[in-house]
Amino acid sequence: MEAFKTLISRAIPLPIEHIDTDQIIPARFLKATDKQGFGANLFRDWRYDNHDQPNPDFVLNKTEYNGQILVAGTNFGCGSSREHAAWALTGYGFKVIVSSFFADIFKGNALNNGLLPVQVSEDFLQALLTEIHQNPESELRVDVQAQVIELIGADLKANFEIDPYKKTCLINGYDDIDYLISKCDVITAFEAKQKEILEA
Repeated sequence: MEAFKTLISRAIPLPIEHIDTDQIIPARFLKATDKQGFGANLFRDWRYDNHDQPNPDFVLNKTEYNGQILVAGTNFGCGSSREHAAWALTGYGFKVIVSSFFADIFKGNALNNGLLPVQVSEDFLQALLTEIHQNPESELRVDVQAQVIELIGADLKANFEIDPYKKTCLINGYDDIDYLISKCDVITAFEAKQKEILEA
């Protein structure tokens, strides 16, 4: 995975509550077994009409909004446990999802794929959505090390929680195997010590 320490980006507002994984990536697109191509069908049934034409009312099709941060309503990623939802979001180009609550399985899938779920208070979320709607060119700064998200140039800042292990993986660009490889010296030293104890 790509190392992720700090991100400065504009944001896309999606103030819809209870967005489930079938809305993120509909089930009919789950035939592929690798991560490639899912971004093209992110929010497919909202982005396109019945004739496969872009829906001009959907936020991803509005030219005034862009960026690598999605600011969504509460309970994001509920529904099924499909990891494809995280694949679709990262495939589209998102690196951060902001919400006031995430489904646990989605949160784990996101972090495993280098996508950072930033959970904030409902008040902060609503203030953020308001600012983005009023000024689509607003930029957010997300600092993984400090665990802080802020609206640049405004008095709007919040801390967020992240599992320490997943934080280490994000900052270093590790997946689970990469993390174990990074500990090879420690593991080798431990095994040698155990062998000494057993042979004593």
